[in-house]
Amino acid sequence: MRLLRRPGLFRPLLVILGLWFSAAFAQSALNSPTALGILNNLSSSQQQAIMSRLGGAGGLGGLGGLGSVNGLSGLGGVASQALLQQLEQQQAVQAKRQALLQQEVIPELKGGDWVVVEIGYHLRPRPATLSQAALLQQAYATRGLGQGGTQSPNLSALSALQGGSATGASVLQTHANSLAANAGPHLSPTWSQLSSGQQDRIKAMVLAIRDHNPYQLSPDGKLDLPGLAPIDVLGLTEDQATLRLSVVPAFQGVGLKARLTLLPLKQSGEQALKPFGYDVFAQQASVYSSIRPLSNVPVPSNYVVGPGDVIQVQLYGNKNESYPLIVGRDGRINFPQLGPISVGGQLFTAVQGEIESRVAHQMIGVHASVTMAQTRSIEVFVMGDAFAPGVYTVSGLGTMTSALYAAGGIAKTGSMREVQLIRNGQVVDTLDLYDLLIHGSTANDAKLQQGDVVFVPHVGHTVAIDGEVQRPALYELRNEATPAQAIALAGGLKPDADVADATVTRILPNGERVVLPLKPDSLAEGVQNGDYIHIPRLKPALDQAVTLQGNVYNPGVYAYRPGMRLADVLRSVAELKPDSDLHYILIRRELPPDRRVVAVSADLAKALASPGSAADIALMPRDEITVFDLSSSRDRIIQPILATIKAESTAEHPEQSVTVQGQVNVPGQYPLEPGMKIADLIRAGGGLANAAYTGKAELTRYLVAPDGTRHTQIIDIDLAEALQGNPQDNVPLEPFDVLNIEEVSQWANQGTVTLLGEVRFPGTYSITPGETLKSVIDRAGGLTQWAFPQGAVFTRVELQKREQQEMNLLANRMKVELGVLALRASVTATGASPAAAANTMIVARSLLQQLQGEQAVGRLVIDLPKIMHGPADSPYDVILRNGDQLVVPKFEQEVTVIGEVQDPTSHLYNPDLSRNDYIRESGGYTAQADEKRIYVVRADGSVVADNGGMHWFSRNHARIEPGDTIVVPINAEQMLPLPFWQAVTGILYNVAIAAAAVHAL
Repeated sequence: MRLLRRPGLFRPLLVILGLWFSAAFAQSALNSPTALGILNNLSSSQQQAIMSRLGGAGGLGGLGGLGSVNGLSGLGGVASQALLQQLEQQQAVQAKRQALLQQEVIPELKGGDWVVVEIGYHLRPRPATLSQAALLQQAYATRGLGQGGTQSPNLSALSALQGGSATGASVLQTHANSLAANAGPHLSPTWSQLSSGQQDRIKAMVLAIRDHNPYQLSPDGKLDLPGLAPIDVLGLTEDQATLRLSVVPAFQGVGLKARLTLLPLKQSGEQALKPFGYDVFAQQASVYSSIRPLSNVPVPSNYVVGPGDVIQVQLYGNKNESYPLIVGRDGRINFPQLGPISVGGQLFTAVQGEIESRVAHQMIGVHASVTMAQTRSIEVFVMGDAFAPGVYTVSGLGTMTSALYAAGGIAKTGSMREVQLIRNGQVVDTLDLYDLLIHGSTANDAKLQQGDVVFVPHVGHTVAIDGEVQRPALYELRNEATPAQAIALAGGLKPDADVADATVTRILPNGERVVLPLKPDSLAEGVQNGDYIHIPRLKPALDQAVTLQGNVYNPGVYAYRPGMRLADVLRSVAELKPDSDLHYILIRRELPPDRRVVAVSADLAKALASPGSAADIALMPRDEITVFDLSSSRDRIIQPILATIKAESTAEHPEQSVTVQGQVNVPGQYPLEPGMKIADLIRAGGGLANAAYTGKAELTRYLVAPDGTRHTQIIDIDLAEALQGNPQDNVPLEPFDVLNIEEVSQWANQGTVTLLGEVRFPGTYSITPGETLKSVIDRAGGLTQWAFPQGAVFTRVELQKREQQEMNLLANRMKVELGVLALRASVTATGASPAAAANTMIVARSLLQQLQGEQAVGRLVIDLPKIMHGPADSPYDVILRNGDQLVVPKFEQEVTVIGEVQDPTSHLYNPDLSRNDYIRESGGYTAQADEKRIYVVRADGSVVADNGGMHWFSRNHARIEPGDTIVVPINAEQMLPLPFWQAVTGILYNVAIAAAAVHAL
């Protein structure tokens, strides 16, 4: 009793008990499975915030601390219950949205869908796709419903979501298996067991089903296949629909397989439009974010205090204390030392003034500061066409939109324009959500009270607006009566909207669907329910403009004005890029009234020299001016114009095209211009080439005789006179004319040769037709004193190309033969062991690789000493061709030994040594050497077959000279019988010798 009489000890003890009771209550509230499930799906930061609000782990300074004073421990429990109730409500709304999300991720067939039906005895495998669980996880992550503290379904939830589809599929599969098990052999005959009539009927059915692909499901979701009754597939997935087809008796009885595939076609036009504004309620990313306004929203001055509110009174002056006071059910608060005070039903500002006044008058020297510590939670009804109708707990500061967000928004069948607030059976306010979504106005977003009903009526009249408006969508009408007002809902027209061609599709009272023009002067006419307004885009054509393109610095569009000419667009040559063709400016023109395409050209040089003259061609609206360069093809611009001209041609108006070929810079086909002549066609072809013969040209003209046959007429043209403008030769052109510009005789025979090495003046020399090698060497000052003419290497381009082709052909043939030999490598004609055969294949592949990597030299064997000492008309002399090359090396003193010797190398020439002596100097033969086929390659490239004087009476012994190369080939008889073996090795040796001679400088 003494303890209770001491306030200094009683009050702290009561505070501690209150904190403990509040935390215990909050902990018990969170022990429910629903609450734990909700908290588990929230992020750690959100869980911490909610526990703090409930007075649990993470802090006791929230509602639990407030409810512990003066025995008000129930405050923390009330707040906890309200908070958990809101969490459970929002969890239910999110679950409903997840169910809708599942239907979007795993599409189900519905009326109007397009599908492809495959049928046959063998179907290709369906492409691999993601599983349903993976699709759901991917969709949740994409929409922000995965990590980060938002709704993230666990594996059991995913299994539950896809359970419906799996159950339906298993039922169909079980039914199909049972039918197959009970069918018996007679229901699944093979093709050979069917009669010819049955086979013909099956073929006809299969072809008919395939030919009618793709199929569009009926509005009620039925698939109508030729010759079969409609099949109901509404609400099935692809796999389920395929199983449904598998149990069709017409397919199952004959063993046919059928498969259905949904075409994910995107809708367009009116079908692609979505109702405006409904998706705004689906953007709520977190459950906890919807209940945060319970405590962090400022209390307005017109707030009406009611039961459940917590008023915080702070005393200062002679007494410094703080009291959280709960408004009871009777509308009163119990103020210590002042007693009960009635505050229910009063404005918060009036309550503030009343408490502060009473404290000032009844407690001398004490002043009070009154604030709202915690607003009450109220229950409201959200009914009608809401997304999730029901009873929801919201903050006492909540408005109509707060209740709509709590209920998940408005269903697609609900009205966005006439949301009603019903209080005590009377409609007290109406909310138009378009004011909020379009204008950002919350003027009619009324405050809620306990027991209010937010009623969403059925959607009213709607109009679809598509095309060139800012927000194409389906809009609900309220006070909008004209098309202009309806278009204003869609954000107005885009700049490129073509109002003159706008249309409205309307359903008349008699059921007819008509399309009516929506002219600018009729925008004031009324709109009706179900109207579809389409605003097309303006045509991309520029009516009062000309276009400049091509080899210019500033391509683009220029404004057209009457009397405009070419020089007004291209005012100087400085506006053209380098290498521009000044003499052929092409203009694509559309002639009124049928916009027939014609081509007109101009000479810009003449137009700039004489502005306003006939050369400065007058322009028309929609002209396209193209400036060509002198180095690129003109087909990119010319061919589309010619294609258009050809498409517009008729028997009365033949195709207006002509051709120039031969010695012009840009030969090809060109549009025939009105009044076009020979000189104009040459100008179109970029002018004459350097090799053009100006004395004569041929014009080929095709004429149709009276008997209906076509004749060819050849007209000789004096080209020089035609370019001077002589009317006799500069004749007007007709359709299909072909002008051929001939080449100057012997123009292409000009050529050069290159002399390198030991000549007095090496370099590249021009040659005349028929000139010989001796003549050019004499022009180059002859040979130097250090020259070695016996080792000269003469190469020719034509020979190099021919040898390269032969080498490539030999390599291909050898590759084929290697493939054949690889199959029988274990058995050889010579009885060699498998190891020897394998070794042979390795050597052969190495030779093939070398052959493929070698480049032909194109060497021509010449006897340069005889050429230099012989007469001018010597038969040993070489008539030169363009690209020929002569390399004269310095005097050589070495003899080279290559091939199958122990040490292939070069030796200093010794007149006393024979061929065999040089081979012995190189270490002698290898095991693979062919001693019978040794040959010597002379310095001039000639080959001498030499048996080396191995017999006493041999006369074929060849003397070794400086610069010679002794070749010891491989013994082909020891290898598998590989065709071309000796040819390949010989080519490789000869190419190596020739290349070494060429690069010896």
